[in-house]
Amino acid sequence: MPETTFFEDRCKGCGLCVSVCPKKIIKLDTSRVNIKGYYPAMINNMTECIGCGNCAKMCPDSVITVTK
Repeated sequence: MPETTFFEDRCKGCGLCVSVCPKKIIKLDTSRVNIKGYYPAMINNMTECIGCGNCAKMCPDSVITVTK
């Protein structure tokens, strides 16, 4: 099973990872803000992640890591 991690303190909440996820399981966590004052991205249901890496490739700040 792939593992996707987010370095949330560097996330600026741009939403690019949300738009490229084929399973539509990434969302911006609007219930909290990170140290930069943005809503960080998170995976809603990790068990549905297929490890495609689209989110990590799209992230302009390299805050996402996908390991298989």
